[in-house]
Amino acid sequence: MIIKDAEFIKSAVDEASWPIDYYDEVMFCGRSNVGKSSFINMLVNRKNLARTSSNPGKTQTLNFFFINKSFYFVDVPGYGFAKVSKSVKATFGKMIEKYVKGRKNLKMVFLLVDFRHKPTEDDILMYEFLKYYNLNVTIIATKSDKVKNSERTKCKNTIKETLKLDSNDKFIVTSSEKREGFTEVLTLLDNIIEYKEELILDENDNNN
Repeated sequence: MIIKDAEFIKSAVDEASWPIDYYDEVMFCGRSNVGKSSFINMLVNRKNLARTSSNPGKTQTLNFFFINKSFYFVDVPGYGFAKVSKSVKATFGKMIEKYVKGRKNLKMVFLLVDFRHKPTEDDILMYEFLKYYNLNVTIIATKSDKVKNSERTKCKNTIKETLKLDSNDKFIVTSSEKREGFTEVLTLLDNIIEYKEELILDENDNNN
């Protein structure tokens, strides 16, 4: 896959605001400051499509980006930032849970964790939450450029063991700075996204 077109569509806080169409969706989640915005920007080859906030925990919406006029990236609020109040955290949790439970066209979840560190309790809870709903999860280990080559195997094993990854889950090491993992992620997307626009065009042709 080559991403040629990426457009911010809307921010949403409830089901009534979600896009109403048939396109597949890929969700991005991870703790605050894990590098979600940088990762999304790397994939679309843009600097500021997904904007990095100077205030961790500030994003309070689901952000929808339309990719190649064929599917959506859905960026959800970062978790685990201490200064966010319990009431706001609860609101985030309900919003994400409602989306995950009710979105039939959600094809994949990218769960981002920092390659340098052992996953946090929040990372573990998020992974368990996603698996509870039988979602297709890919672990994205970010900031690999900050890890020495001699430590990479240890870091990878620590993440896998801490999260107790399912054998079906994919694990991709990435660096937004060096674009490591870029091709592997795009190939994965190519395998899971259904280009429904093309199918509908075919159906229309057959009806003429």
